[in-house]
Amino acid sequence: MTRFTRASAYVPTKAIIDIGSNTVRLVIYGGPARAPDVLHNEKVTARLGKSVAENGKLGQRAMGNALASLARYRTLLDLKGISDVDVVATAAVRDAVNGSEFLDKIRVLGLNPRLLSGEEEAVTSAHGVIGAFPRAEGVVGDLGGGSLELVDVDANGCRHGTSLPLGTLRLAALRAGGERAFGQTIAKMLKRADWRAAPGSTLYLVGGSLRAFARHAMTVSGWPIDDPHGYEIDAASAQALAKALAKRKAETLRPIPGLSSSRLAALPDTAALLFVLIRALQPGRLVFSSWGLREGLLWDSMAPGVRMQDPLVAGAAAFATDYGISAGTAAMVTGWTAAARLPDVAAGTEHLRLTATMLCLATAMVEPNLRGDLAREWALRKRWIGASPADRAMLAAAMIANTGRADLPADLGLLATSEQLRTAQAWGLATRLCRRFSGSTAQGISGSALRIEGGMLVLAVQPQIAVLVNEGVERDLKALAAHLGLKAQVR
Repeated sequence: MTRFTRASAYVPTKAIIDIGSNTVRLVIYGGPARAPDVLHNEKVTARLGKSVAENGKLGQRAMGNALASLARYRTLLDLKGISDVDVVATAAVRDAVNGSEFLDKIRVLGLNPRLLSGEEEAVTSAHGVIGAFPRAEGVVGDLGGGSLELVDVDANGCRHGTSLPLGTLRLAALRAGGERAFGQTIAKMLKRADWRAAPGSTLYLVGGSLRAFARHAMTVSGWPIDDPHGYEIDAASAQALAKALAKRKAETLRPIPGLSSSRLAALPDTAALLFVLIRALQPGRLVFSSWGLREGLLWDSMAPGVRMQDPLVAGAAAFATDYGISAGTAAMVTGWTAAARLPDVAAGTEHLRLTATMLCLATAMVEPNLRGDLAREWALRKRWIGASPADRAMLAAAMIANTGRADLPADLGLLATSEQLRTAQAWGLATRLCRRFSGSTAQGISGSALRIEGGMLVLAVQPQIAVLVNEGVERDLKALAAHLGLKAQVR
């Protein structure tokens, strides 16, 4: 496997063109294969599905807009020298009587589009969720402009995928007959598809309209994270919020940062659909995902060995190299600080501790005046694939402790338990100690050990490097020991 280096991070490796019912989008990826970076992302709102919902045909104006954007994409890809291009078309083209003619016009541009069936679309979106949440188990719902895809996911993969004509471009017309008729229509569709879910399962939600609902929920609750990816909400709270939002007129909604006016206008219809889905599927909680169809295509092309990698560690390793921190160095420091773990909380979080170490070491490479904001910017605002809200809070707590501060923002308590935050603080304090003592060098780390013996936190140092112990090291050792309820000793 080719080793990732930051020099290769901005080299485009793959492009995906997604011809959807509402938008035609080009995304170019680079960086680590398991946690790819988006190097280019643009869309045109062609609304191909609007006329399909009205008369079954792709409109001439919509097709013209789509083809113009596709011609631009083709030229951009040629100029950038990107040959690995995946072009897929979904519900609007699939349902249109003139869909095949449209695909022929795309081929004239030098692109090779694939028309996904409803089941293929559902499964591919589910693969994107599996890529983002490696232990995903429950139901994936992907809402696009023309359709809603549902599929079961668990450790064995995907099954029972279906596509229903419930896209955002269709919802206003379906709701025109009243909420009761709307609910009955959806119930009949689910019954015809022989589709049901186990009560209490997790509902993973994909699509821009559903992430807009998540942003609304985050704003209402004062959520300290502004990225909807990974946002979790219990089903009862989501249903109550959806019920209230479905009754609102779009023009009465307040603007939400990061949300376009078109997404805001579609919120009541999206909320109405979500309310009915929660009632029908009876999930226990909702989790929102930014990874869906396009990332599912990436997942399908990943080698088995790449799929097995932890996406959070892969993404953090690539990020940290920008600051001169290698994964090997972080692994050495993480091994050295292992004695600072609190076993009852930290079991099974080795990948998170390694990630926290990478970020803590990276902050030391940043100008001191800028370090104060990094915990919030890096841990809570950057999109980390594979990190839960609690994971993000723990990363922030570790980074804050790594600066020598004992106080934590109160809003981290909304995301993680006090035990989790204390554990993360221990990681940060231990990384600070290791960094100050050893300079993160292999010789300094291998010539010393940090261990707990009875009620003592002992820093054992070989004689030839004992000179590395100074007042600052002793102060950091005492801070970590006090945090763990121990006494400090240099031996």
